[in-house]
Amino acid sequence: MGSKRVAIIGAGASGLPAIKACLDEGLTPVCFERTDGLGGLWRYTDEPIEGQGCVMKSTVINTSKEMMSYSDFIIPEKYPVFMHNTQVHEYFKLYAEHFDLEKYINYHEEVLYVRKAEDYASSGKWEIKRRNRKTDEEKVEEFDGVLVCSGHHADKHVPTFPGLNDFKGQVLHSHDYRKPDGLDGKRILIIGIGNSGGDAAVELSRRASQVFLSTRRGTWIINRISDHGYPVDMLFLKRPAAYLVKHFPYLIDKLQKRILNQRIDHDLYSLRPDYGPLSQHPMVNDDMPNRIVCGSIKIKTDIKRFTSTGVEFVDGTFEDNIDLVILATGYSFGFPFIDKEVIDVQENRVQLYKYMYPPNLEHSSLAVIGCFQPLGAIMPISELQCRLAARVIKGVTKLPSRGEMWNDIRKKEAEMAQRYVKSQRHTIQVDYIPFMDELAQLVGCSVDSIDLLKKDPLLALKILFGPVTPYHYRLFGPGKWPGARDAIMTQWRRTESPLRTRPVPPQKYGGITDSYVKIFLCLLVIYFLFRFLFG
Repeated sequence: MGSKRVAIIGAGASGLPAIKACLDEGLTPVCFERTDGLGGLWRYTDEPIEGQGCVMKSTVINTSKEMMSYSDFIIPEKYPVFMHNTQVHEYFKLYAEHFDLEKYINYHEEVLYVRKAEDYASSGKWEIKRRNRKTDEEKVEEFDGVLVCSGHHADKHVPTFPGLNDFKGQVLHSHDYRKPDGLDGKRILIIGIGNSGGDAAVELSRRASQVFLSTRRGTWIINRISDHGYPVDMLFLKRPAAYLVKHFPYLIDKLQKRILNQRIDHDLYSLRPDYGPLSQHPMVNDDMPNRIVCGSIKIKTDIKRFTSTGVEFVDGTFEDNIDLVILATGYSFGFPFIDKEVIDVQENRVQLYKYMYPPNLEHSSLAVIGCFQPLGAIMPISELQCRLAARVIKGVTKLPSRGEMWNDIRKKEAEMAQRYVKSQRHTIQVDYIPFMDELAQLVGCSVDSIDLLKKDPLLALKILFGPVTPYHYRLFGPGKWPGARDAIMTQWRRTESPLRTRPVPPQKYGGITDSYVKIFLCLLVIYFLFRFLFG
């Protein structure tokens, strides 16, 4: 009997590790990609493709390279800390080449439907119909498993506003915005203050005569870089911080609010919402305060109505002679090729165990990958989902009972409703470290920090107090990678390396004293840990 065949839908950030995970578990992956190249959202095209998400030409990723790396394939040291979208795409190609993944990808193949095979009750198999977009040839096949890696940035969410149909200027969704060419001197209104709206506003503010950025609620702005110029995610996505957020959310929310207001006063800049930073998906933008303070971006409230040439806001103010309106209003995700009885998405709400598994299926042979919005990088979380799904399809990992899955889903829904402001964008939120740990426990690759303290205390301290980089989940268990320890021990060197482009003169004061202080503090930590463990 041959290995089980697994259909993978999409060859982007989730589809590529899905292929690799299947190969690692001895499964046969068959990947269907509707376009002519890998990379998904991160494969830039000048022309918008309906139903296919794409970054702007100038987009730089919001997560640092060490935090977004696949767990057993380090991003090259020479790459910048925050990569341009072309470099993210290059990394995906390097990953595919290194593990010889591309031969499993069938390009130009659009999946028309995924449905239960006739013998599903006994076999758990799925029937897939696909169409070649070049030849129009259609084909139906059966697979032992299906991994849906089509992403959640595909279909535009287009709200309605009074009078918008009468507006004579240009209207487009941020999905269709690529670059600012031809927009010099225009008066532009952007609706929506998420990351897409913020990036477009900053870029256009350097070319347009005026940019207005409309927001219903406001936002908190987070910088990519933090203390001493180090990446914010590497400084704060650590286990002590995750513990504090879980057990003292009110305190951390107040602290984060204070830190963000030290950078810019969010009241003064007309940005502050009526909730704290932990209650929304963060907006990451280093340039927006500079563009607001020089007047090229003006923050406005929600839309009341459009006229043929302008817009009235709910606070009674009016702006006329608007040339372009960009709807940065997000996306509506769904899986139109899957029967609603299998997965039903209502207003971006979907009930999946670990954001992967429909809990009522008789067999766990179909999983959705990457259908979550993390406070951190999506790539390593998708990869862990792929590792779990491959082991479940193989039959070496068993999921909990239907009742336990529903309990987990309900718990996550309740926690999300309590923490986040109600919004279509706050339906699939996950915290980076806790969710990675949940998946790792199911995969069997969790780190026992106490045991590691006895065997390798230096590595244990890096894990306990350092950034939770993806390599942590390759130290033990299925898929263990021999290079994981070295990757963790050298992660800060790779972060600093692309910045050290010029020799600087040695510091005259403070260096030796600072070193002694650091050594003393390290010794103090080690002393108390050993007393705790062996005392």
